[in-house]
Amino acid sequence: MTKSIAERHQYILNKLREQGYVNVINLSHELKVSAVTIRKDLKHLEKRKLLFRTHGSATPNNPYINERPVNEKEKLRVSQKQRIARYASGLIEPGDSIIIASGTTIIELARQIKAVDKLTVITASLNVSLILSCDPLIDIIQLGGMVRKSSSSIVGHYAEHQLNNFSCSKLFLGVDGIDPDYGITTTSAMEATLNQQMIKAAQRIIVLTDSTKFGRRGFSRICSLAEVDMIITDNEIAVPFAKSMEEAGIEVITN
Repeated sequence: MTKSIAERHQYILNKLREQGYVNVINLSHELKVSAVTIRKDLKHLEKRKLLFRTHGSATPNNPYINERPVNEKEKLRVSQKQRIARYASGLIEPGDSIIIASGTTIIELARQIKAVDKLTVITASLNVSLILSCDPLIDIIQLGGMVRKSSSSIVGHYAEHQLNNFSCSKLFLGVDGIDPDYGITTTSAMEATLNQQMIKAAQRIIVLTDSTKFGRRGFSRICSLAEVDMIITDNEIAVPFAKSMEEAGIEVITN
């Protein structure tokens, strides 16, 4: 039996609460109506401020992220970041050469690293360098360039050029948003470009992010999900998001 407009709208809102996002094509199949009809439904619900539309989908919260200073973000979801960072630190092997990008979960990773053998770290983060400089077993290569004050990290052509000379086993990458369709993003275009160079210089791409970043988008796209090998997140990630990541061939670790 065909659902009424009100029933469709309620179905869409229920799906949003359960999944954290909805997809136009999936809703079209489930409700047995055209994609055009679903888009009209989403537009109506957005006008009532019940959801936010993105290209081909919708989320319950505004998916677009505003940039905030690193010292503000460090105070959010601290225990989740610590668990994520603890697991990530266990992936570092004796004698490793790794890249550590920037971000608050990445800073927590630096705090968790306890080298048992020589470790080489290339990083864009000034905070990461300061934390790791206390360990005599860690050699640090601080990328040079322009300081992005909001994240206390380096961006720009100098840093990008330096990465052309390195090949590392792993990249630990912090992100501002992960969208199943759009990929992983950050709020800074210059940081996104540097992250892309980091991806080229690493054999394995490991994203560290708490569950609030799923279904959200920063201003600048770093890469598609196809380029990511592993995502380490907390156990509050919505099941559909985890499933989307796994379907993209990504190993998802929850803590």
